[in-house]
Amino acid sequence: MYNSDLPKRAALPSSRQLFRSTILAVLSAIVILITIVLPSEHGIDPTGAGRALGLTEMGEIKIQLEKEADADRKQQLQKPGPTKAEEQSGLLKSILSVFLPRTASAQTAASDWKDEISISLKPGQGTEVKLIMKKGAEAEFSWSVDQGVANYDLHGDGAGKSISYKKGRGVPGDKGSLKAAFDGNHGWFWRNRTRKNITVKLQVKGDYTRIKRNL
Repeated sequence: MYNSDLPKRAALPSSRQLFRSTILAVLSAIVILITIVLPSEHGIDPTGAGRALGLTEMGEIKIQLEKEADADRKQQLQKPGPTKAEEQSGLLKSILSVFLPRTASAQTAASDWKDEISISLKPGQGTEVKLIMKKGAEAEFSWSVDQGVANYDLHGDGAGKSISYKKGRGVPGDKGSLKAAFDGNHGWFWRNRTRKNITVKLQVKGDYTRIKRNL
C-alpha cells in the first residue's frame, strides 16, 4: 500500500501562528456579532454601523412582530369561538357571494393600478416590499390577505433615516395613500403569524420610480 509523504515539521504552523489565527477568528466573530447579528436580530446597535446599513430597523421590526405574535397568541387563547348563529351567517354570506354578480365598480377597481404583486407566506414567514420614492412623493395602495390575516409595518428608510408610518397585527388588509417623508425606500413588512399559508395581494400606483421585494 502506498502511503503519502507526511508533511515536514517546518511546513506545519507553529503554536504561535495557531494562537494568532485563533485570536483573529474570535475577533472577527465578535465584530460580525456586534455590527451585523445584534442589530439585525435584536435591534441592538452599540456602534451605529447597524443603523447605517439599515440592519437595526430590521431587528426592531422583528422584535416588535415577536411581541405582537405573543399578544396574538394570548388573545386567541382568551377569545371565545364563534356562536352557531355567527357560523350560519358566515356560511350564508359565502353561498350568496357565489351566485350574486360582482358590481361594475368591483370589476374595474384594479384596472388603473401601476403594479400588482401576490406574495405567498408560510406560517412564521415574513417579506418586505418597498417603493423607491423622493421626499414628498405620494402613492396610493391597497393590500389584502386572501382568506387570512397578517401582521404588518408600513415604514421607510434611507440616508440614515427611518420612520414607521403605520402598523397592525392580525389585519386582513389595508388601503390608503403613502407620502414619503424623505428620499429612500418606503413600504411594507408582512409576517404570517397564523398556522396556515396565506397570500398577500398588493396593488400600488403613484409617484415612485421602482418597486422591489426583499425576502
